[in-house]
Amino acid sequence: MIKSNKLKIFNDPIYGFISIPNTLIFDLIAEPYFQRLRRISQMGLSSLVYPGATHTRFHHALGCMHLMQKAIQVLRFKKVEITEQEEEGLLCAILLHDIGHGPFSHAMEHSIVEGVNHERISLLFMEKLNAKFNGSLTTAIQIFNRAYPKKFLNQLVSSQLDMDRMDYLKRDSFYTGVAEGNVSSDRLITMLNVVDGELVVEEKGIYSVEKFLMSRRFMYWQVYLHKTGLVAEKLLISVLKRAKELLEKGEEVECSKPLLFFIQHKINEDNFDDHTLEIFAKLDDVDILSAIKLWVEHPDFVLSELCDMIINRRLLTIKMKNKPIDDEKLQKQFQKIKKSYNLTDEETAYFVFSGKIGNKAYDQDRQNINIVRRNGRITDVAKASDHLNLKALSKTVTKYYICYPKVDV
Repeated sequence: MIKSNKLKIFNDPIYGFISIPNTLIFDLIAEPYFQRLRRISQMGLSSLVYPGATHTRFHHALGCMHLMQKAIQVLRFKKVEITEQEEEGLLCAILLHDIGHGPFSHAMEHSIVEGVNHERISLLFMEKLNAKFNGSLTTAIQIFNRAYPKKFLNQLVSSQLDMDRMDYLKRDSFYTGVAEGNVSSDRLITMLNVVDGELVVEEKGIYSVEKFLMSRRFMYWQVYLHKTGLVAEKLLISVLKRAKELLEKGEEVECSKPLLFFIQHKINEDNFDDHTLEIFAKLDDVDILSAIKLWVEHPDFVLSELCDMIINRRLLTIKMKNKPIDDEKLQKQFQKIKKSYNLTDEETAYFVFSGKIGNKAYDQDRQNINIVRRNGRITDVAKASDHLNLKALSKTVTKYYICYPKVDV
């Protein structure tokens, strides 16, 4: 029986109508693995800072596919050869690039499983779907692995100026209301070209690239690494860590079956098999939130307190500094909380801790954004630009933080 391609368009709040180009894409979107992305928030717990940031990985994946359709159209207009097979490969690769994300996206990437990032899990899902769809995703997998002979195709999916970044900056800016992140993806895509098999931006697009990199910097410090979002993320990681500890001690920790599996077992790259993948596919934000709501009532003080902090947004105080946190100050807070809550050192460490975060808006070491001059010369955007800030954006900025509860003693 042939499936009818009934749903031909999605209505997106940013781009308007997004069309589904073919039956394969339609069938991939209909897959339970992909539908699960409707229940994975794009920005973790950022909605505790920006109430509108409740959009999902599902939105983002469709947006990326839409931008890829535009990029293919622009490059073909400029006489760049992209075959039908390559077009399908590009669209499938970008559609499925985030299918391996776990609950709350990046927030729990290394808590549910150890040392297995979402790209690796995305690849496992793609390989499974490739078997189901009789090898239709072979080109997509090559592109996703950055192994396709035409380098520019790999760069459209993963580079410093890929469709993924263009969508998430614009989308996250829209849903958070942080206008500084609103990049002109249309303008950037129109300026794309290919020289010697590599993706480049035409010289007249240089200011759009500058704006894109500046927007990325603003979004990282104002949104992705916002101190309140950061402390909420740390609490979420601590909740799972404590739940694992309690289970190891033989205490009862009630939650959904998929979540219980990952709390009970140490899952890493060596034992992440097909069976594990199927259980992972049943895991989403709902499992974590329902567990946290249950654990607010848990007899263990540490677990119930951490969960209550997240559910009722009673987060830890976080202070951000430009230099490392003074150990004496950290110890002073540590002893104060230990005494106030009557905790052990191990338990106090859940509530008082320090760390650091870093951000580099333009990572030249990873891959350049190249500008093609009118005379055909290729120059890195940081050199081509007269914008002094671009050189600064190539340096890693590090900030240090200390977290502790508000306690009146």
